[in-house]
Amino acid sequence: MFAGATALAAERSAARARRLAHHGRPQRRARPGAAPQQAGSAARRRDHLRLGDTETELAERLDGAHYRDDILRLLFICCHPDLPETQQIALALRIVSGLSVAQIARAFLVSETAMEQRITRAKGRVAGADVPFETPGAVERAERLAAVAAMIYLIFNEGYSANGASEIARAPLCDEAIRLARLLLRLFQAEPEIMGLTALLLLQHARAPARFDAEGSIVLLDDQDRRLWDRKMIAEGLALIDKAMRHKRRGPYQVQAAIAALHARAARPEDTDWAQIDLLYAALEILQPSPVVTLNRAVAVSKVHGPDVALAMIEPLAARLSGYFHFFGLKGALLLQLGRAGEARAAFDRAIALANTAAEAAHIRLHLDRLIKNSAPSDDDARASN
Repeated sequence: MFAGATALAAERSAARARRLAHHGRPQRRARPGAAPQQAGSAARRRDHLRLGDTETELAERLDGAHYRDDILRLLFICCHPDLPETQQIALALRIVSGLSVAQIARAFLVSETAMEQRITRAKGRVAGADVPFETPGAVERAERLAAVAAMIYLIFNEGYSANGASEIARAPLCDEAIRLARLLLRLFQAEPEIMGLTALLLLQHARAPARFDAEGSIVLLDDQDRRLWDRKMIAEGLALIDKAMRHKRRGPYQVQAAIAALHARAARPEDTDWAQIDLLYAALEILQPSPVVTLNRAVAVSKVHGPDVALAMIEPLAARLSGYFHFFGLKGALLLQLGRAGEARAAFDRAIALANTAAEAAHIRLHLDRLIKNSAPSDDDARASN
């Protein structure tokens, strides 16, 4: 139940996460010496966990009193099978990561009211079912892995979507998500989807130094100074996705990481293999159907087949993405390329109204400036391009 000591533990972990978002990750505590009684304790934990990689320090300390990764532990705890998966993720993001209801609602493309109700129902269901607030065993962890991976991905996206002004405050969310993904990979070393998740986060975050200019404005992928990309992080991500693909057990994170890898491997924007990216997004549409996936695929389609084909692809998404900034941003850009200035202006105006950050709004105003100046059509793309 979320009462008494359990509620206190959750609140402390949430507070820790919030402090992390503002002040960065804490310094690593020195590991105590390997005294005989500690060695015996570690052995007992190995017997209890029965994990395949229990020789690692991480696995040995998973349930120890000095286990420093309370956030990862609570993510697994919140993924209780008595809750629907969407409620598991929403509840964990609220309690564990400290994200606001508005931030979580934006990630799920629902209203704040709907998300508040979802979280309230989840809390009530956990309390009513008298769910024990305890660390799950090895079998339960494996069963809850997909939901925990989804939470880590959403935590990363919340940091990644920060604009230039708030990037410093929220960038630690990206660092924390990568830390948790690496930790998860050490627990599930043979799981290609966790390799894919970790690779995806690394490849995306490697571009962080080039994503905003000195004024905090968005710099699109084609315009980024690729010399600023973190090559060490890219190398790690490429090695992971290559290893994951050799398992021949394709999953959504691996496909997304493969797309990010194609961008990372392109020395120049014109070297990007957009035809292969189109094919990968087509595969992702089958693995994980979503209007946002189709929207992102339309960016690649516009590069390969032209803006008219891409526009026809996204038009059926209008009802489902009526409150989504990136839909109208891409629609406006495609219309602008086609010379349909009036329709492009209407789409850009709607995008500005839906912008979540000042940087997003400023980016769309650049399109409007082009319209006013009767400049050449733009080939900027949508969210997947920055």
